[in-house]
Amino acid sequence: PLSLQVQPPDPASIRVLRGHQLPVTCLVISPDDRFIFSASKDGSLIKCKWEVESGKRLCVVPGGKKGTEERHMGHASHVLCMAISSDGKYLATGDRNKMIMIWDAATCKRLHIFTGHRDAVSGLSFRKGTYQLYSASHDRCVKVWNVAENAYMETLFGHQDVITGLDSLSRDCCVTAGGRDGTVRLWKIPEESQLVFYGHQGSIDCIQLINEEHMVSGADDGSVALWGLTKKKPLALARQAHGMQDCQGLQQPYWISAVAALRNSDLLATGSYSASVKLWKCGEGFRKLEPLCDIPVVGFVNSLKFSAAGDFLVAGLGQEHRLGRWWRLKEAKNSICIIPLKRRAAAPSAEAPDSS
Repeated sequence: PLSLQVQPPDPASIRVLRGHQLPVTCLVISPDDRFIFSASKDGSLIKCKWEVESGKRLCVVPGGKKGTEERHMGHASHVLCMAISSDGKYLATGDRNKMIMIWDAATCKRLHIFTGHRDAVSGLSFRKGTYQLYSASHDRCVKVWNVAENAYMETLFGHQDVITGLDSLSRDCCVTAGGRDGTVRLWKIPEESQLVFYGHQGSIDCIQLINEEHMVSGADDGSVALWGLTKKKPLALARQAHGMQDCQGLQQPYWISAVAALRNSDLLATGSYSASVKLWKCGEGFRKLEPLCDIPVVGFVNSLKFSAAGDFLVAGLGQEHRLGRWWRLKEAKNSICIIPLKRRAAAPSAEAPDSS
């Protein structure tokens, strides 16, 4: 398994990219691992493109005031989510003001605006190998779009509370986290059917597919869950995954604010505001969650992504949680951290190479 080869990163090797004035809410890495796109709570909403190797900021899209989106190139309210197509051509961003914007990733030019959601857009994902885009919203529904044709396709209903996150891979389906309705859902688009999964106690705030059969989710009760898409209950659950904090004399778990999976491997990362990002190994058959190491970062970890090659992890940090202003960590920097993941030299083994 890949996870056993990952060495705990040297904190001195973590690179910090500064440029956002306000908390970073979301980020994606281009499929070739060369660029990072990020967005923040900036009132003049800045969407940035960074070069991974040099750390240089390549383009910045300024925002405007609410209602001026048609004239400005940028959003006029907080961007909450973004996605990039698997060929790196299109970038999609979603904001609090119900809008989805489609961009040419190479030039940062805006190509189109999709409207139709009735509340904040909280999750976006392109179906792998296609220009089909799934979007999730606080209006409790999932919409399907064809970006190449600027076309709306359909709307899927079922969640009983705001949807907080969404992900997809190459199958014609997507998965969503339903906040306080306590469910994770798998939407099968052609069949117009959904599977409902139960397992967390709190609000389910983030979700990521690991491969076509398994996913990971995190909640504000501090738990991280591993799921198989054929079982209604978690295969593994780590409670208080980031430990406990003292809140006015009460012990409360640290919320899980971000999860990431290195696709088709057994390596996961989770973020909170506990001053660390944690790396995890999925134990045999995804039935165990085993902590590997803690990586020191200060702030709310609002977004986490592994590079496609698995040689680095990117964290979007802020003084506040991406969805609200419940409290601030004044010592945090609104920034992007690039965390290198070095592999140990694998000992030669007589076994066949592990497919994971």
